[in-house]
Amino acid sequence: MGLPLEGIRVLAVEQYGAGPFGTQHLADLGAEVIKIENRQSGGDYARALGPYFVEGAKGDDGSLFFQSINRNKRSLTLDLGRSEAQQIFRRLVASADAVANNLRGDVPEKLGLTFDALKSANAAIVCAHCSGYGREGPRRDWPGYDYLMQAETGYFH
Repeated sequence: MGLPLEGIRVLAVEQYGAGPFGTQHLADLGAEVIKIENRQSGGDYARALGPYFVEGAKGDDGSLFFQSINRNKRSLTLDLGRSEAQQIFRRLVASADAVANNLRGDVPEKLGLTFDALKSANAAIVCAHCSGYGREGPRRDWPGYDYLMQAETGYFH
């Protein structure tokens, strides 16, 4: 018996926390999750967080945290700020079921990761956007991290 999401392809433009954690569950349930990151500019900064299970692996793939939230995923390096990379990404979108990102609210539009930008490549694509402050409003371009949310909601009090 197969896993419930076998045959589903998800392109994940994500880093650090909520995005990789969410798509990790999709991968665990059988979806083919392809993590897209720009390794030339450092990639997912979760790679630099210890502890490291391989001595001397700091900044590479040796971070236990990075491995735990990116297990069962494939990986592709693309600089989505470049038009060539965006063309490659759109070809991938044509064969994908969903695109997920956890970028600041203003970044998906800049990189062409919104449904409006991707629907010409695949009209049935599902786009999931997870950011701390949403895609609209005065805080849309603010980064949102766990500690910020805890502080804003009074959890640290």
